[in-house]
Amino acid sequence: MIKGSCLCGQVRYEINGEMGPITHCHCPSCKKAHATAFSSVSRVELADLTFTTGESLVKFYESSPGKKRHFCSNCGSQIYAKREDQNYYIFRMGTIDGDPGIRPAQHIFTRYKAPWYNIHDDIPEFSEWPE
Repeated sequence: MIKGSCLCGQVRYEINGEMGPITHCHCPSCKKAHATAFSSVSRVELADLTFTTGESLVKFYESSPGKKRHFCSNCGSQIYAKREDQNYYIFRMGTIDGDPGIRPAQHIFTRYKAPWYNIHDDIPEFSEWPE
């Protein structure tokens, strides 16, 4: 079981299942939403996420048509995003407490990479969505 929480600790959750590999997304939306060079995310099946406290504090912002970013309304920590047509969460790795046992597998939307950030790893890079 993987546990996590938001910055203020009022939202806590458990993931009872395997997460997908980690993706570093460099798209403009992720950079703005996280105020950083990229967002680290992983796939989590809908049935595998359980909130243990603070679920009522989780609000969302529809950042693009059909994509909602869910966050703690107290501290602003993003927990996950979900597109209407997906049957899984796009889970934000920064809220994981401890080692989830998975590692980064790819960088996506690198054509939007922040000019002040250099990628210094050997995982695959894709200018858009991988094929």
